[in-house]
Amino acid sequence: MNADSHATPLHLAQQEEADALLSRSPLAALVGMLLDQQVPMEWAFAGPYTIAQRMRAADLDAHDIAAYDPDAFAELLSSKPAVHRYPGAMAGRVQKLCQYLVEHYDGQAEAVWRDVADGKELLRRLNDLPGFGKQKAQIFLALLGKQLGVRPTGWREAAGAYGAPKAYRSVADITGPESLQKVRAHKQEMKAAAKAAKK
Repeated sequence: MNADSHATPLHLAQQEEADALLSRSPLAALVGMLLDQQVPMEWAFAGPYTIAQRMRAADLDAHDIAAYDPDAFAELLSSKPAVHRYPGAMAGRVQKLCQYLVEHYDGQAEAVWRDVADGKELLRRLNDLPGFGKQKAQIFLALLGKQLGVRPTGWREAAGAYGAPKAYRSVADITGPESLQKVRAHKQEMKAAAKAAKK
């Protein structure tokens, strides 16, 4: 992961092989974060492993995905079991992300956070990625800092509420089944509060 010795194995997919890929592959982690919307977190973060398996590869390669025929790539994600609830749309987003990485970072996902001056710059770089809004960028920044040892000056501040220790607000705080339940409970509370606010 091109991080320091504080990096820890990820447990986001709650599946050994999928989590092993997320832990060693910066691109897999980024793609998992991209897929993490409108589906359970474990489903989203198992996606990169499923994609790699279907591409008959040990890891994801941004150049390969960027150059893949769009219809064929959509079919790859749509085959049952589908990689996402909206596999066609997500296939397009994954390809756009990889094309952006090829254009701006020579296809190296870790180059997004390598040698950043501070947390603000890292947040800006993540926010510039296709499919990453501010919230997704802050969550991934928090994941980098809390679990993958990528901690430029001011990273917690740049990650906002997600950067707080033991926040249990996002995937950045998931280290196993217990913390997964805490994060899920927080998300349900937030949904309930949002519903109540609409009444």
